[in-house]
Amino acid sequence: MAARSRSWIERWDPEDEAFWEETGAKVARRNLVFSILSEHIGFSIWSLWSVMVLFMGPEYGIDPAGKFFLVSMATLVGAFARVPYTFAVAVFGGRNWTVVSASMLLIPSIAAFVVMEPGTSYSTFMICAALTGVGGGNFASSMTNINSFYPLKKKGWALGLNAGGGNIGVPVVQLVALAVIGASGGPRVLLGIYIPLIVVAAVLSALFMDNLATVKNDTGAAKDAVRDTHTWIMSFLYIGTFGSFIGYSFAFGLVLQTQFGRTPLQAASITFIGPLLGSLIRPVGGKLADRFGGARITLWNFAAMAIATAVVTLASVQKSLPLFTVAFILVFVLSGLGNGSTYKMIPGIFQAKAVGMGLTGEAAAAYGRRLSGASMGLIGAVGALGGLGINLAFRQSFQTAGTGTGAFVTFLVFYGVCFVVTWSVYLRRSAARSAAVPTAETKPQLSYAEV
Repeated sequence: MAARSRSWIERWDPEDEAFWEETGAKVARRNLVFSILSEHIGFSIWSLWSVMVLFMGPEYGIDPAGKFFLVSMATLVGAFARVPYTFAVAVFGGRNWTVVSASMLLIPSIAAFVVMEPGTSYSTFMICAALTGVGGGNFASSMTNINSFYPLKKKGWALGLNAGGGNIGVPVVQLVALAVIGASGGPRVLLGIYIPLIVVAAVLSALFMDNLATVKNDTGAAKDAVRDTHTWIMSFLYIGTFGSFIGYSFAFGLVLQTQFGRTPLQAASITFIGPLLGSLIRPVGGKLADRFGGARITLWNFAAMAIATAVVTLASVQKSLPLFTVAFILVFVLSGLGNGSTYKMIPGIFQAKAVGMGLTGEAAAAYGRRLSGASMGLIGAVGALGGLGINLAFRQSFQTAGTGTGAFVTFLVFYGVCFVVTWSVYLRRSAARSAAVPTAETKPQLSYAEV
């Protein structure tokens, strides 16, 4: 195949160790760095309205329920945007789509800059919040793209770094907002900082990233991913990890203001801590999954999330702000850890299926890359919808009881269900199968417990 332009790479085989050491690792790292930059700013813009609502005082005429609905709209659109963004990489190329998707972040940023003032209608704010959903889509295309660059044994760490570097865009925009509020600046100051950064990210992506010609537009892969049960099981588990991360990131400041009477500055000074720690620990979750198996790490992480949420619920009932803050931040940390371990499971699951089908070597690796790349966007989209569920649960809880306690009880039960699903699908069955197969007469197989 003739090269289409110097930005297209025709041969890419990361599972070939000689190729990886000589050429692949350097190219993959370069693309990872600029992928993280673009995704980082994408997450900042997606979570923009989680800080915009902190600027919206009584003069805006919007009650807490209305503010929760604003951030819910951003979550909803971002979740659905992840599906087409996943397949855009195969249609346009990873580099090309990163440039386009980064540039599209200018639309919601400029729109918010224009309308952000008292007197603007609520429906206009809703439209602007919906536009930030393009930032949520960046995650899906970025993860699908980086998944193609790395060999299976390094995917946990690479995907964890890529996602964690993107996730950290949430606390960074909250920190910048804290500085702006502290300096008595308005929301347009915050937007004035981000608009030039978007341009920089798009330009750097165009200059330093690559397209992989080996990543073809494969509608069959999408259909196979939709039909595969594991796509939907992992989507459910990702609701528990990433859905928690993004939902809490959008809602934390509002909960502090509404339930504990914190001022915008007081809320902003705490809000960023949870998303920051959750983002930083995501690569650690991927690394632990590489070493011990994603299913095992995910299982016990859900148990820990349930315990931490029980403490949050207790603190909510007792109206203890210090205990509430510490426990809530711990839930953030655990959600970040689980984000890394669940995403590492995805390529491992499809690799295990390939081995079970009798495929070996590059054939098995190609099957795993094909199905995992196609499923990642769907899993990411459904997981992000968990963030919508969290914000709607908070909205309903505050509307009916004036407190978030009811929502926390719901989350606690959900984490318990995720624990049971992880154990029953990826640990109990694989253990039984391994015990039933005589290892002396069969080739070693990758069980789901090891994914």
